[in-house]
Amino acid sequence: MSFIAFLVLGLIAGAIAKAILPGRQGGGWIATLLLGVVGALLGGWLGSLLFGVDLQEFWSLQTWLVAIGGAIVVLLIYGLIVGRRRDPA
Repeated sequence: MSFIAFLVLGLIAGAIAKAILPGRQGGGWIATLLLGVVGALLGGWLGSLLFGVDLQEFWSLQTWLVAIGGAIVVLLIYGLIVGRRRDPA
């Protein structure tokens, strides 16, 4: 998979992960891109380690499922680290 395709995969996987998770996560599309790419990498690594499934072709269903699953894990970890910010009102 090319670098541009991997960035597009990460952006879309991050956006889908944000839509799946309840609540409001901070960050714009750049943060979504970065977290999605990191999530796709993590998902590919964990998928190959645990299940023998890795990132293959851009249009492969297993690539998308692994990338979205990894992005969800990264968003959960990011939410635990950053925490919820409340407006002092």
